Amino acid sequence: MAEFKLVISDPKTGKSVQREVKEDSAKRLIGLKIGDTVKGELIDLPGYEFKITGGSDYAGFPMRWDVQGPARKKITTVKGIGVHNKRHLPNPKKKGMRTMPGMRLKKTVAGNTVHAKTAQINMKVLKQGRENIFPEAAPAEVKAEQPPASGAPKEEKPGKDNPKKAKGGKKVAEEKEVKEQETVPEKTDEVPEKVEEVPISGEEKVEEAPEAEDVEEAPEEEDKTLEDVDKLDEEVKKDEEEIEKESKEIDELEKDLEEVDKEIGEEKKKEE
Repeated sequence: MAEFKLVISDPKTGKSVQREVKEDSAKRLIGLKIGDTVKGELIDLPGYEFKITGGSDYAGFPMRWDVQGPARKKITTVKGIGVHNKRHLPNPKKKGMRTMPGMRLKKTVAGNTVHAKTAQINMKVLKQGRENIFPEAAPAEVKAEQPPASGAPKEEKPGKDNPKKAKGGKKVAEEKEVKEQETVPEKTDEVPEKVEEVPISGEEKVEEAPEAEDVEEAPEEEDKTLEDVDKLDEEVKKDEEEIEKESKEIDELEKDLEEVDKEIGEEKKKEE
């Protein structure tokens, strides 16, 4: 069963309407091409006359007027229906798009002929009919604004001096009062009396001697470091002596091996 969705647009007003066509009226559209005229009686709209401008198949591929037949085809093209050969400008402050001249793209499109697997057909009105298929916008009902009564309380917006809850569910005014009580000290009229110290006769003020500063024990630390350095030097010397002994032993072993090799060579020559 053929079933199409018609998108009918009026070029004068710019409005568009969608309608579904089924069974017999849908079969009448099969075989028509882009650019053909359709009488309104075929789709139960007497008096109208339409022109097919495009459409798409069940998979969403757009119909092109220059591709013959109902089947899909892969075409190589630069621009047109189904080709978006544009890219954004690199500078976001500039508006619009920039084309890429000479860039040919391979795109899959549907043919220009309506067939059973076509999903949508785009049409435009050439001649108006009796019935008005474009719904008119209902006039907006204007409600007269009634002034508030003199005795009615005014709604207060949450502000600085309003103790209503602000964002976050906390009372702004109460928090400010608590902070002010914590920060501002209480003022008192009492002036503290100054007490003068009277020196007692017969007693003299004894100045405390300054505490002796800690003397840095630098020389003892230097002696310790020197002793450590001497110990390290001795250990290094011992290691060098052991290395020399090991190298001498290795040389002696190599000489013994050379002598053994010579003896073996002489015995082979004698046997020959």
